[in-house]
Amino acid sequence: MGEILLKALFLALNLKVKTMAHSEQVIIEAGHGAKNYWRDLWKNRELLLILSRRDLSVRYKQTVVGAGWAVIRPFATMLVMVFVFDKVAKFKGDEGVPYPLMVLAGITIWTFFSTTFTQISHSILLNSNLVTKTYFPRLIMPLSSVVVGFVDFIISIILYVLIAIWYQHFPSWQILLFPAFVLLTLAASLAFGLFFAVMNVRFRDIAQLIPFIIQIGFYACPIAYSSSLVEANQGAWWYDLYYLNPMVSIIDGFKWCLLGDGAFFKVSSLYSTLGLIVLVLGFSIYYFRKEENSFVDYI
Repeated sequence: MGEILLKALFLALNLKVKTMAHSEQVIIEAGHGAKNYWRDLWKNRELLLILSRRDLSVRYKQTVVGAGWAVIRPFATMLVMVFVFDKVAKFKGDEGVPYPLMVLAGITIWTFFSTTFTQISHSILLNSNLVTKTYFPRLIMPLSSVVVGFVDFIISIILYVLIAIWYQHFPSWQILLFPAFVLLTLAASLAFGLFFAVMNVRFRDIAQLIPFIIQIGFYACPIAYSSSLVEANQGAWWYDLYYLNPMVSIIDGFKWCLLGDGAFFKVSSLYSTLGLIVLVLGFSIYYFRKEENSFVDYI
């Protein structure tokens, strides 16, 4: 009788193990991760929020002023540039537009681009401990870096609004296109930032190159001056090269949204910018996806 019970118990346990093995069967299929990459990206959205909060808290950790630096930096830069370019160099802005407002608008959108671009470019190395320990779509790290630049941008816009009220210069209907240029700036920072994020992992010299690019771009873009000055040199060899810079039309368009018709904006320059950003963004996403599995080898 005992032997029969033991056999019955063994059969029952064997049947349960087979059932569990069948229900928890894992199929290993080539390319399975690639096919479900974007689904995995959505499933890991909570990790995106966690990394975004961490980046934001680390940004101003152990600082006295904290987020106030997002006001101090653009305001101090505006004061210096107004003194140097307006008072000393006698640069002329667009007619009917207060020169400090023109400069501050340019600084605001350029800082948004440069901060976001820099954060994205360094995002993989800054999260190297996560890259080497667990799997998740690596695109989460650059995307989480966007939050820092965007929060600084919102604070800077509040500063701009206060100074615009001081000058009693209020926007017109062009302000409706304001979100479009913000999104375009974000797309540009992602397009170039993703490429440099990969290059930064493979070649550490890129970390030294990025601040240099930001510094050169600051003076190459119409921040302290108006692109209307460039229009007077249409026959120059560098004229077309100037408008190949995608940030030129973005900054001009952003100024136009905030300052109205008084701000110079060559609408046709936006076409090449849109085409270039779409092309570079598509290539950068492809290149990032192609190389992300090798990040751990270089880190």
